[in-house]
Amino acid sequence: MDLYGLIGFPLEHSFSKDYFNAKFASEKIDAEYINFEITAITELKSIIRDNPQLKGLNVTIPYKEQVIPYLNRLSDNARSIGAVNVIKIDREKKKVKLSGFNSDIIGFKQSIEPLLKPHHQRALILGTGGSAKAVSLGLQQLGRETTYVSRRKSSEQILTYSELSPKVMADHTIIVNCTPVGMWPNVDDYPVIPYSLLTDKHLLYDLLYNPDVTLFMKEGKKYGTFVKNGLEMLLLQAFEGWNIWTK
Repeated sequence: MDLYGLIGFPLEHSFSKDYFNAKFASEKIDAEYINFEITAITELKSIIRDNPQLKGLNVTIPYKEQVIPYLNRLSDNARSIGAVNVIKIDREKKKVKLSGFNSDIIGFKQSIEPLLKPHHQRALILGTGGSAKAVSLGLQQLGRETTYVSRRKSSEQILTYSELSPKVMADHTIIVNCTPVGMWPNVDDYPVIPYSLLTDKHLLYDLLYNPDVTLFMKEGKKYGTFVKNGLEMLLLQAFEGWNIWTK
């Protein structure tokens, strides 16, 4: 039986395990998907060593960037983003080679592209982690300009939330939440942006999918803004991950 899995911490609300095991059952694939909840990325070596049937891994927070030094090669997208969420494991002549990919960018691009209008030219990306970097590169590949928003200003390319002026909000009609703010069980939290400056020209995209409608999305809808959660992106990136493991 082939084995696949997920590394991250915490993993109690992970989507991947149920998704892949349901896929294996429905398609009669002789495989199992399990969670490897690890407290340090150094545990990856023992996971690979102790599970010789392991063919592939997904990577989630906080290890999308930390895992890179443990890999033998990176795809172009993963290298550009600086984050990995899919690892393909090849075992040849007792040698193990780990290849890192980023399927987040594929899932996000396929999900948001049909929603983009001519007036959607610039985006604010809330957060600066691995998912935010995938979203930024994906939008750039779709011909859009991107600017990160963070609680702390670490470079001229990053705005703080207090710098979201009426002009900035008017100029940036795509806003993507790449932070965990508002994720279950903290459903009463939301990114502190000036929602009153939103219009029906804006597009709010939340990478979160639990709850289905986050407070970030609810606040946007009050001003006629189109909103979307991250469930479709999650499904699309999972499908792309399976393609990577089996091609």
